This record gives sequence, structure tokens and C-alpha cells, in this order.
Amino acid sequence: MQVAVVGAGEYEERRCSLARELGRKIAEDGHVLITGGLGGVMEAACQGALEAGGVTVGILPGEKEAANPFVSVAIGTGMGHGRNAIVVRSADVVIALPGLYGTLSEIALALKMGKVVIDLGDWNVDGMRKAESPEEAMWIAEGMEAAKRAKK
Repeated sequence: MQVAVVGAGEYEERRCSLARELGRKIAEDGHVLITGGLGGVMEAACQGALEAGGVTVGILPGEKEAANPFVSVAIGTGMGHGRNAIVVRSADVVIALPGLYGTLSEIALALKMGKVVIDLGDWNVDGMRKAESPEEAMWIAEGMEAAKRAKK
């Protein structure tokens, strides 16, 4: 499963600690992490996943050289915020940590595309599923993905 983690690009210890833990859990469960490839939540999630032996994909707004040091595969789009659509379209599930308007745009795009979107922050958006921990977020994600496969 490909899991997008979206959230603030600025560093803040509490949310970045949560993102590192989530990235680690994604990798330990054998999934691929997709982020916007820059700093803050994106870098912390990539760090957790890479340190746990996972694969991290960064879909960057500009050149691939701007990727954080924990991105395994960097994709430079040259699309600015337009890359948010690629981030969520590439994912089977989107997990949203606290963020601002860029994160909100990713949430909205994912919901519009019919993706499962899990709230691991303080969002209050209709259609999201709420999780209280990275473990619960992945439990929801894996359950939703299994249900989707069973329908096919």
C-alpha cells in the first residue's frame, strides 16, 4: 500500500515526533511512504520510515535536489502547490497531521478523489476518519484497504 503523509512544512517537535513514529509504523508494516519531500512533517515521516528500512517517495514542488535527506526517491515536478494533486493521487490512503492551507488542499483533493483520509491531527473536515495514534491510523488504513480489495 502507498500511504501519503501530509502536514506542516515547518518544524514543531510534537507534530514531527508524531510524524517520525507514523513513518516508522508505515515502514514496519511494509508500506511505501509518499510525502511532498520537503521539511517539517514530511521530513520527520521520511526519517522514521527510512530508519525503519522503508521506502520514501518525495513529490517535490520544484527540483528533486530540494528533497530532504530521508527521501529514497525524489520526483521534481516544477508544479509548485499543484504537486499536491500528485501526492494524493499516488496514494491509496492519506494521513493528515496538523498543517495549514497546503495540507487542507491535499485533504480536499483526496476526499474529492474518493480516497480514505485519516485525521491524525486537529482537522474537523467531513469525510475524514479520526485516529488518536499512528498505530490506530495504520489499523484504519489497512482495514479500509483490505475492504476495498475484498470488493474487487
